[in-house]
Amino acid sequence: MSINKEEILHKISEMPVKEIMELISMIEKKFNISSNIPLNTADNPIESTKEEKVSFNVKLQTIGSNKVSIIKIIRSTTGLGLKESKDLVESAPTIIKENITKESAENICKMLIESGATAEIN
Repeated sequence: MSINKEEILHKISEMPVKEIMELISMIEKKFNISSNIPLNTADNPIESTKEEKVSFNVKLQTIGSNKVSIIKIIRSTTGLGLKESKDLVESAPTIIKENITKESAENICKMLIESGATAEIN
């Protein structure tokens, strides 16, 4: 006689909690496993343990043909003076802003691209 998973679950659901805990312990010993380890199946994929990136850098690749607009954007986003902003723009490719939020990085990158520059978020 073959027993399917649903029948096993039905029988277990009728058991008291103490007996279920004993059964789990017996299964762990029998198969040398731990119930604390997640199973890697199609129904229950193992969650990724890597942390989500929270700080980003904006890198100016090229300045394009509208150098003045790019310098203005750099001045307004970094707080640098005119000369420092100009030097930074002319040294492209270079990091413009470091360790900022994803939203801020996306906004700066969008402004630079709209002004004709090539920029990326790292």
